[in-house]
Amino acid sequence: MLKFTEEHQMLRKSIESFVSKEINPNVDAWEREGIFPAHELFKKMGDQGFLGITKPTEYGGMGLDLSYAIAMAEAVGTVHCGAVPMAIGVQTDMCTPALAQFGSDFLKRNYLAPAISGEMVGCIGVSESGGGSDVAALKTTARHDGDDYVINGEKMWITNGTQADWMCMLANTSEGKPHRNKSLIIVPMDAKGVTVARKLDKMGMRSSDTAQIFFEDVRVPRSHLIGEVEGMGFMQQMSQFQDERIWGAANMASSLEQVIELTKDYTRNRKTFGQPLIDNQYIHFKLAELSTEIEALRSLTYRAAGLHIERNNPFDMDVVRLASMAKLKAGRVGRQVVDTCLQFHGGMGYMHETRINRAYRDVRLVSIGGGADEIMLGIICKLEGTLPKPKK
Repeated sequence: MLKFTEEHQMLRKSIESFVSKEINPNVDAWEREGIFPAHELFKKMGDQGFLGITKPTEYGGMGLDLSYAIAMAEAVGTVHCGAVPMAIGVQTDMCTPALAQFGSDFLKRNYLAPAISGEMVGCIGVSESGGGSDVAALKTTARHDGDDYVINGEKMWITNGTQADWMCMLANTSEGKPHRNKSLIIVPMDAKGVTVARKLDKMGMRSSDTAQIFFEDVRVPRSHLIGEVEGMGFMQQMSQFQDERIWGAANMASSLEQVIELTKDYTRNRKTFGQPLIDNQYIHFKLAELSTEIEALRSLTYRAAGLHIERNNPFDMDVVRLASMAKLKAGRVGRQVVDTCLQFHGGMGYMHETRINRAYRDVRLVSIGGGADEIMLGIICKLEGTLPKPKK
């Protein structure tokens, strides 16, 4: 279990203050525009040190452990949408963990350090149109040509995709087995042959730009490989997923608390049949039940994070199991909370302009992105030994 110190609380308060001043006043406009100014916002966050909390000090980070990243995830849960926190999480805990852990000094100085300072925006390139959660099935290739990789393929649902300066891409670097033929490669997004085909029109997460990107004979130096040898990309990405899933679950617990408070305020002020809605026993009992579910999610997330810190092994299967459970629970509790709270808002909950409606639309992605619920269930079953044996 995590224990938060005064230093954790100071970090949390600093980020919450930043959110209140720099993000929340702009969220409605960014949602209408379908994008937020990532370079501008990330530079402000980088100046405060918020983008490199767990990253090495020699590259501009704070060098702190995962518990401080959890404090950050919870603090950005106070943003009045899900999209901007998701984009921040991509920068801090989705496209940079493998680079920080396995990347060369050259890559860290040229891509990690600018991401920590907010001078560059990163994105993670795993999903493709023909294979979202099925990471092993991706088709993008990076073949050798002298000292370069020549990359061909497509990436889909890429958060920060229209604004990113570089991508942490998972690509096939050989014809071997699906779990051993992949590598993580840093791809500059201004390289010749990179085409941002379109900004996707999504149901929720509206203020986060999400792109489909094509790569045609894109040349990248082989020095942009993350790690010393090829073929480790699948395992490196699986490790990177644990940071993403734990961070996301912590952020979701905090965000859902905001939804509960929003609903308490609404039901206290909305009167029907001569009394506030919240005086209805079903409503205040249900809110208590939902708060209990959020606390259960938080406890599971803290346990996963605590074990991650204790074991200090990115491939520890106990951590993978708990992180997968936290990811699964986050999506399912999220849907339960926002659906119920939208119902308590009545007709106003159905209005596109309301925060509860935004939360309803935003939260649906949690059970899909970063590994769908069904993938999490498969991982948990595999680690618990309940998957059917392969047919001979």
